[in-house]
Amino acid sequence: MGNSALKAHLETAQKTGVFQLTGKGLSEFPEDLQKLASNLRTIDLSNNKIEILPPLMGKFSVLRSLALNHNKLTALPEELCKLKKLEALHLNGNHFTQLPATFGHLSALKTLSLSGNKLRTVPTQLCSLRHLDVVDLSKNQIQCVPDTVGELQAIELNLNQNQISQISVQIAHCPRLKVLRLEENCLELSMLPQSILSDSQISLLAVEGNLFEIKKLRELDGYDQYMERFTATKKKFA
Repeated sequence: MGNSALKAHLETAQKTGVFQLTGKGLSEFPEDLQKLASNLRTIDLSNNKIEILPPLMGKFSVLRSLALNHNKLTALPEELCKLKKLEALHLNGNHFTQLPATFGHLSALKTLSLSGNKLRTVPTQLCSLRHLDVVDLSKNQIQCVPDTVGELQAIELNLNQNQISQISVQIAHCPRLKVLRLEENCLELSMLPQSILSDSQISLLAVEGNLFEIKKLRELDGYDQYMERFTATKKKFA
């Protein structure tokens, strides 16, 4: 892509606060973007070939939405965690194995998508984020859901298509968790904490494609309480 084309995109972005350049085969983050660091609210560089994000990411002080789906990223710079206004971060289809230690500093974050990466566990840093609504960790290599998950503030947690065989009972203590997706994992029915059914806020539990028949779920203690929440929520959205 030529400089003139990039220049045109930058001029538009200066007026709109939105910089979108997807599917252009970019191998690096456009350094020229830092000229707009103080007025860009949205950056979308999905479907490129970016391997590294530079530390200058920390300068985009008013950024609310960052999309870098389907690139070749393996790590995020610590500086990214300074973005106090960032509400949506989309990183599907990269090569992340972990998140920076300071990820919990992204205090405004509401939506986090990390589907199709190489995470092996639910990152504990997510538990510091007080405004999280939706977390998508589907299509990773997560094998167990740890005790720290009880601190998670998310309303929806998507763990479909992982390798989960163990879930901490603490998941029933998540204060706002309404939707839990666990389809296509390696769960035996005995490993599904009963408290999810009897004693949680969860009103949609998706567990198709595990190592048990769905009808067996209906025989568990607490299933009736779960169905009451499920039906009440369904009515609310009907």
